[in-house]
Amino acid sequence: MRAFSYERAADPAAAAARAAEVPGAKFIAGGTNLLDLMKLEIETPVHLIDVNGLDLDKISETPQGGLRIGAMVRNTDLAAHERVRNDYGVLTRALVAGASGQLRNRATTAGNLLQRTRCPYFYDTAQACNKRNPGAGCAALSKGAFSRQLGIVGTSDACIATHPSDMAVALRVLDAVVETVTPAGTERRIPLEEFHRLPGENPDQETALMPGEIITAVSLPPPTGGRQAYYKVRDRASFAFALVSVALIRQPDGSGQVALGGVAPKPWRRADADAELPNGARATIARLLDGARPTEENAFKLTLAERTLAAMLAEE
Repeated sequence: MRAFSYERAADPAAAAARAAEVPGAKFIAGGTNLLDLMKLEIETPVHLIDVNGLDLDKISETPQGGLRIGAMVRNTDLAAHERVRNDYGVLTRALVAGASGQLRNRATTAGNLLQRTRCPYFYDTAQACNKRNPGAGCAALSKGAFSRQLGIVGTSDACIATHPSDMAVALRVLDAVVETVTPAGTERRIPLEEFHRLPGENPDQETALMPGEIITAVSLPPPTGGRQAYYKVRDRASFAFALVSVALIRQPDGSGQVALGGVAPKPWRRADADAELPNGARATIARLLDGARPTEENAFKLTLAERTLAAMLAEE
């Protein structure tokens, strides 16, 4: 790990301004992803800004009847919150499916959204990776590469990495909005649909955040009711990232929303696929994964996604 300087932030606006002022600065909260990447010298911040002291660890009701989740709320506390369990059950289920209890005790709402891909070629500094080193190439797309865990839709010729978050998939199906403060001190609201970027030719540009911008909260709209579920299919029963995950909100009339994890560089949802839910899993997944470009190793995800959603719908 390389040397770095450190300071504690006084408030979100000051933290954002300081991060923009110091090239190479990073925010640190739980550190469950950043510290690992620093040890591998994938992330090499020259300055860390500790945001643990900011008053961003509260969950409160919005005037519209939704919830505002502070950026520093720990995953364990969020999953256990009474309103989350009662009105946004898909979020609790997704959080409990992620990582381990020890990590959930430290991991934060904002950090979960900002965690970087677990692509093995991103983590191996001896391999080419456009996300880690722009312009280096993508080893995951080379002949004989291990791509079983990687993306099948929303990818590009520069990157096929997937976003690893379970929480983000649930937030996407719930139409969450990310609240931020810019270095200029202004507030922004970014729909989660627009928050994570697709790789295109610039896989290193992962979110819509501007340099120094800090997440302060995630807000949820009023609950819609219906049955909520989250299924995660993985290689082992715990502490493993999704091959395919499905977040589902299903209304009594058959309508609803569906989002996928483990298949794309961001939580994957399409409005036209939501409209297909009354027609069953095959029609929904066909629309949701339309245009997919799987590799030979991960083409099974097309079938796995359909069967997972079918199993969820069959439980009704």
